[in-house]
Amino acid sequence: MAELSRLAHDAFAWVRREGATALERLRDHMWVVVQCAVAATVAWTIAGGLIDDHFPFFAPIAAVIALNTVGGERGTNAVRMLFGVVIGIVVGEFSIALFGGGYATMVAAIAVAMMIAVALGAARLVIAQAASGSILTLAVADGQVGLSRLTDALIGASVALVMSQVLFPTRPAAWLRRIENEALQEIVRLLDATGRALQGDEDPSLSTVDRLSALSRPMADLSRAQENSHRSVRWTTARWASPEPLAYEDEKVDRLIILSESCLALARTAAAMDKEERGHIASVVLEMASTLDVLAGNLGDREARQRAVDLALDLAQPFSEGSAEDSVTASAHLSVQMVATDIMLFAGVEEPETVAQALSGEEEDQPQVAHPRTESWLPWVRRRRSSGPGARERSRRMFRRSR
Repeated sequence: MAELSRLAHDAFAWVRREGATALERLRDHMWVVVQCAVAATVAWTIAGGLIDDHFPFFAPIAAVIALNTVGGERGTNAVRMLFGVVIGIVVGEFSIALFGGGYATMVAAIAVAMMIAVALGAARLVIAQAASGSILTLAVADGQVGLSRLTDALIGASVALVMSQVLFPTRPAAWLRRIENEALQEIVRLLDATGRALQGDEDPSLSTVDRLSALSRPMADLSRAQENSHRSVRWTTARWASPEPLAYEDEKVDRLIILSESCLALARTAAAMDKEERGHIASVVLEMASTLDVLAGNLGDREARQRAVDLALDLAQPFSEGSAEDSVTASAHLSVQMVATDIMLFAGVEEPETVAQALSGEEEDQPQVAHPRTESWLPWVRRRRSSGPGARERSRRMFRRSR
């Protein structure tokens, strides 16, 4: 009976955890889903109104495919999709004109459309859309040549571009913050696994290696998102908004990349310590993971950032005396200070000198975190410019990157 109760409790906990994860995914992607639904309906209405006695299925499909991607890639995705669909439709129409319908015609049209896309050096998305365009053209054309399908694709892509580039462009700072959260969560898992391994008998370096591949993915996503965010500012109405929120988040991305490297250094140096010393530092590594967990999911909350700064400072101050005799232990202690420094700078402490003084005990007051910058939902609603420390420099960096 006790075993059955335990299994039921575990099952309930799993359902609750997965349900919360599913709801979080829905919340993060609901706006994109709504935009896709609206764009598909608008494209269907426009295409159906322009051409009589016409079934405009290409238009809503093109709009949804173009919008169904992340962040600054939506405009690029729309252009790629349109390029691929145009290749597929043109090849399909020529195939119908030359050979009529039939299975052999479809096989040839699909192959030719894909080969043209490959020869032009197109991305995988374009190749797939070229094949899809030719398939749909031959499947519904019933042997009849017509330009309505090409018109549909143009309408769908145009609606998607208006939605994604003009009316509701991506909020690049908020998008970067979501990816920062994913990277932070992976760093938390790395430190947590390392801390637990340090307390056990297994080689802690093995747990670090196991987490390296998992950490590399969000860090690569972060770098790609940073690049795409500047592209979205250049080519959408987001450029009308104040540059400060994105400049602020752009700086935090750089800080987070440095933080991930210092956490890796801490994991490696702690693993190199002898078994007795590992036990002493294991609790510190686990506490560092807990400190970063405070930040993860609450990056827009100043209180959470300040709490992380206070915790990191309390953990690192005992290691500032430099009393370790052997070099490995000294390196581990230095790594603790570096992780704490990077946490505080990422959380929002503006000046590195303030962090250094706090760690050494020269500054009695706790370093304070400024309020995170936020951006407007619509690009034409400008927030008042911040005059805090570093705001002008961040704006200048943002301007240089977006040029």
